[in-house]
Amino acid sequence: MISLAPISRAPYRSATTHQMVCALRYTAAMNAAADHALQRDAVCAGWSGKLSLGYERRGGRTVLARRLHRGPLVVQKSLYPEGDALCQNIVVHPPAGIVGGDRLALDVSVLALAQAQLTTPGAAKWYRSAGAPAQQRLAFAIGSQALLEWLPQESIVFDGAIAELGTRVVLQRDAAFIGWDIVCLGRRHAGEEFRHGRIRQEVVIVRDGTRQWIERSLIAGGASLMSAQVGLNRQPVFGTFLAAAPQVPEHLIAACREVTCEDGESAVTRLPGLLIARYRGASAEAARHYFAVLWGRARPALTGREAVTPRIWNT
Repeated sequence: MISLAPISRAPYRSATTHQMVCALRYTAAMNAAADHALQRDAVCAGWSGKLSLGYERRGGRTVLARRLHRGPLVVQKSLYPEGDALCQNIVVHPPAGIVGGDRLALDVSVLALAQAQLTTPGAAKWYRSAGAPAQQRLAFAIGSQALLEWLPQESIVFDGAIAELGTRVVLQRDAAFIGWDIVCLGRRHAGEEFRHGRIRQEVVIVRDGTRQWIERSLIAGGASLMSAQVGLNRQPVFGTFLAAAPQVPEHLIAACREVTCEDGESAVTRLPGLLIARYRGASAEAARHYFAVLWGRARPALTGREAVTPRIWNT
């Protein structure tokens, strides 16, 4: 069992009039978008989007050798902020919001010796549903001595959303994977709580045909799990950081346990070939910052590459 040690919270700071006006405008825009999404959900079967990416090593350069997409899911051009060895792509969902009936699938293969990093430009918004579930499926296959990093922004699950998220990571021999997910239940800036709907998650990690990790969760809006101490303890934001490598050294676990996070609770543990960290608190920004610091420590130790912050995080 992973224990969660409480830490001190940052002092409260009152918002300026400008900040309050911006927050009200943001809330009004999000409400309008949610109403529009609900209307679309009620009259159509939803959108289906699939993106398939294949990376391979050519000489000293990782290239995006295969890119197939159907529907509203694309990548921007390949970037090389760290040199030729690692290819970075930004996954974009142009509609920005996910409604009931939508089905999104991201299929990524990284062949032997290749290195790829995927991130997203903004938070994924799961709008309330008229009854149909919305689905996201991630399938990652990583070859020998290859690396895949999945570093998305958070998922904001609106009250009344029905979200199903599945992730499957398949690694060969000495492949490495580093990734995270952050979920915000309700729109805390708008004072919205997650009282209706549900979110279902499944994460599976397999190495050389042997299952290393499987986790399934189901959170129903307003359920007792949201307030229980063994659950979310009345906190709207939670997340998991995962790093999979042939060996996870003890000194890395110790270094990660030294990291503290603002406005929340955290914990780090190790299983054979896995480093797992948790966040539970009130801030998606704090969760993202905490995981980024962990990534900065885990990446050099597990892959030999120094952590270089993606530029998109600063925009």
